Amino acid sequence: MIKYIFVAAASLISFNAFSDSLTPYYLQLKDRLDRPSDGYCVDVAGNGEYVRFDVPLTAHNCKGPQPYADETIEYRKDNTIYFPSYNGCVTVMGINDKALSGNALMLKGCGIEEPFLNAKNFQKFEFNSKGQVQLEGSHLCMAAGPESHTTYTQMHKWRSLLMLPCSEVELSRSVWEVVPAGYK
Repeated sequence: MIKYIFVAAASLISFNAFSDSLTPYYLQLKDRLDRPSDGYCVDVAGNGEYVRFDVPLTAHNCKGPQPYADETIEYRKDNTIYFPSYNGCVTVMGINDKALSGNALMLKGCGIEEPFLNAKNFQKFEFNSKGQVQLEGSHLCMAAGPESHTTYTQMHKWRSLLMLPCSEVELSRSVWEVVPAGYK
């Protein structure tokens, strides 16, 4: 599988070599914001046997040093962001064929087609020239919310994860990078 990683200048480098499937990756916000030691990663709510697929994805402080299934992703060559532990793809929660500013993201079956959700329109993302994760064919980019709050302990924080116009959202909340899990 082809992996993508950003360098400091936010230019895209693609590694043509196939990486081994044992290397887990996170999708991490490049700016650490109020989490200087670990930053924020795209996260499925819950953990262990209490994972919640019925609530939106969040930007949660990155966990480590060992990989956590609820943050481990693959950015696949078909431009989907895949959670291998849950066999699901990051999905913008648009309706029919339109996503709007402010739409949340959830984990759904890759390629799923059901009433009001045609996933092929909402599961393909590309890294634009600034390093933002942009929904293909739209002007919307994945962004962490402007404020954070603790989860079940003071050690953990989360932010909302939503789609906003790429040209309007602060780069500090919308430039992402694919990094090895546990990366500091």
